Order: sequence, then C-alpha cells, then structure tokens
Amino acid sequence: MTEATTRAGFVAIVGAPNAGKSTLVNALVGEKVSIVSPKVQTTRMRVIGIAMVDLPDRSRAQLVLVDTPGIFRIAKRRLERAMVAAAWQGAEDADAVALVVDAERGVGDETRAIAEKLKQSRARRHLVLNKIDLVAREKLLTLAGELNALLPFAHTFMVSALKHDGVADVLAALAADLPAGPFFYPEDQAADLPMRLLAAEVTREQVFLQLHQELPYEAAVETDKWEERGDSSVRIEQTIHVQREGQRAIVLGKGGTRIKQIGARARHELGRMLERPVHLFLHVKVSERWADDPAHYRAIGLDYDP
Repeated sequence: MTEATTRAGFVAIVGAPNAGKSTLVNALVGEKVSIVSPKVQTTRMRVIGIAMVDLPDRSRAQLVLVDTPGIFRIAKRRLERAMVAAAWQGAEDADAVALVVDAERGVGDETRAIAEKLKQSRARRHLVLNKIDLVAREKLLTLAGELNALLPFAHTFMVSALKHDGVADVLAALAADLPAGPFFYPEDQAADLPMRLLAAEVTREQVFLQLHQELPYEAAVETDKWEERGDSSVRIEQTIHVQREGQRAIVLGKGGTRIKQIGARARHELGRMLERPVHLFLHVKVSERWADDPAHYRAIGLDYDP
C-alpha cells in the first residue's frame, strides 16, 4: 500500500475521572487495551491503543488513541499531579483531542476547567457524550449545546461506549481527520504497552474490581518476573503494593481466599489476552512510601516531578 493511501495520527482521549475514557478506547480498538473499574482514576499512565479503519475513499487509517489519566481540577498529591501532567502532555502531543463527558453527571467543575484549558490546544477538538443510555434525549441536546457554547467542537458524538452504541461513527470521523502518511505501528498491533506492564495492569484491575469499596486507589502492582516456559506457557510473579498492614489483610482475605480469587481472575484474563496458559503467582507487600519512589513513577511512564 502506498503512502498516499494511508493515514495515521494520534488522538488524545481526555476528560474528568470516570467519564468512561478507557471503556471508549477499548471499544474503538475492538479489544481490551486499558483497564476499567468502577473506581475513579483507574488509568495512571498514557495507554496507547491502535485502531485500523477502512475509509470510504478506499484509504486506510491507523488511529493511535492515547487513553490519558482522568484530569483533576485540583491535584494535591504527587501521584495526582503526575497523572494530570501526563494527561495534558498527551493532549498537547496529539493531532486531535476527544473530550469525553459523562452525560449522566453533566458539566461539572472539572469538565469546565478541562474545556477552558483546551481552548489553548491547536489540535482539532471533538466532544463525546458518553453513557447516553442513562439520559433523556432532551437533556443530551441541552448538554451538547452547553458544552459547545463553552468550547466549539468539530464534531459532537453521543455514545454508550459500554454498549458500543455510536462508537463506529466516532471511529470513522476521527480516522477521516487524520493526516496522510505511513503507519506508526504494524497493522496487527492493538496496543503499545510492554507485556510486563500490561500484565500488572490486568491484576490491578482485578484488585480494584474486587476491593474497590475497601482499598484506596493508591494500591499498585508490579511484575517482578516473566519466565517463558518450554511448553509455551508463561510464569509471571507479581507484587501487590499496599500502604498499611490492614490493607494487606484485606487483599489476602480470610485464609488467603481473596488473593486466590484475584489471582484466578487475573490469570484467566491474561490467558485470554496472551492466548496461552499463564501461571500467575501473587505476593502482597506493605510499601508505605511507594507513592514517593521515583522508580515506580518511571515504571508507569509518569514524571516524578511534574
């Protein structure tokens, strides 16, 4: 395929915490590349998902989606500041920006602040109203008008990312906007995330899904060992870092039942993603000051001093 028939570019997916950015990225890519949980601020790094799109003019587009951490209006802790800095860097580097808004929650202070800052962006801006299945149509039209009054958008989309409703329209419009040029990644690649890091994210998702009412989002997972075995399976050892001994007891559960359940579900998900058997071994460690460890920030692609 010649360069003239291909398009490629980066689109940053931004928005307030829990607007559904990761769910939208997974839907656009067509498979899971970013973790999702009911807990706000699940995404900590800029996860890159890659979608291939065939356009009506017979060109083929590679859409590189940057799923950024949710943007806090006021970031107080170091981790929060690093996440916000990563989100804005993703927006500044992109060819286009899609602002995802939870239609049920409407326009809050965080979304207003994001829209205000996006006025400075030179990238083409798009609005995605998500979770429309939970909102009356009249409210959606009012919300779209209010947001476009704050900041004019090239397109306004109404979707349910969870149900894949309206997602194809978003994908087609974003792809058509991309500049002509060669692809950045192989056509069969869905994400640009090291497997050790992706494996840690899968386990962290299960920690959140099973313990989101009991454990603060600061809990971290690191992949300590990755061993390719002769029978084509993989042995993975990971450490779940918590900040207090009481949190360690919560993760372990009575008689170790909770950690076994977390491990079983993470192993199943990893086996599905890797398409081969996975042997997963989890350890829980109290690391009171991991949130102040520069090495941890570097490991997940964040700047320690944003």
